[in-house]
Amino acid sequence: MNSTASPYRIITVCTGNICRSPMAEFMLADALRAAGLAEHVLVDSAGTTSYEVGRPIDPRAARVLDAHGLGSHTHIARQFEPAWYSERELILALDVDHYGHLREQAPLGAAEKVRMLREFDPAVAHLYHLDQGIEDPWFGDQGDFETTWRLIAASVPGIIAHVRRELATLGLAVDA
Repeated sequence: MNSTASPYRIITVCTGNICRSPMAEFMLADALRAAGLAEHVLVDSAGTTSYEVGRPIDPRAARVLDAHGLGSHTHIARQFEPAWYSERELILALDVDHYGHLREQAPLGAAEKVRMLREFDPAVAHLYHLDQGIEDPWFGDQGDFETTWRLIAASVPGIIAHVRRELATLGLAVDA
């Protein structure tokens, strides 16, 4: 973080920023609000490509979020910008190709900010990164989007715990 007054920033990243990464963004933002951390942490999302820039969230992803009370109608897809390596404390890749791309493109000293989102899921945290990805539901049906929800949701508590530890190292007292 740049200073203790700056928020801790997380970005979730997938391919086009219309399915997995916006789902993770909205789910994390909601969990951070529920944990009382919203004033200290900001979450956004992006894609590694420009394929979907300017488009709204995939309607199937929106249906899953809506079913869980998370409106996503404001989302507009965008591409990850290199400047964000220095502006984000945690860069969460949704699949192994995003992880590899982000780490490869990272400037010196920033690659360690790039983590697999599912590293924070205790059921798979011990696995190699190649086994921690979330497949693109875009090619599937509504059930694949429900699976994506479940996989992201399993990682959210671990991410919240990680953020609490990070904030504590910065001297910010946040209740558990």
